[in-house]
Amino acid sequence: MSITATELKQNLSKYLLMAEREDVFITRNGKVVAKLTNPYQDRVDMAKSLFGIIPGDMTIEQAHRERLETV
Repeated sequence: MSITATELKQNLSKYLLMAEREDVFITRNGKVVAKLTNPYQDRVDMAKSLFGIIPGDMTIEQAHRERLETV
């Protein structure tokens, strides 16, 4: 998403919340001058990529044991 610096000033809290989910580019005179982003986005993406890997009926202990057996 791209917004003007004036829009950011007027609605900062809205865009801070939005930056948790997506990058927000701030423009001044039509040029991008800054970007609001989630500093933990790489962690969020990694966690999302792991959903569904462990079967629902497997416990954490079983998954850990299986992991140790394959090493």
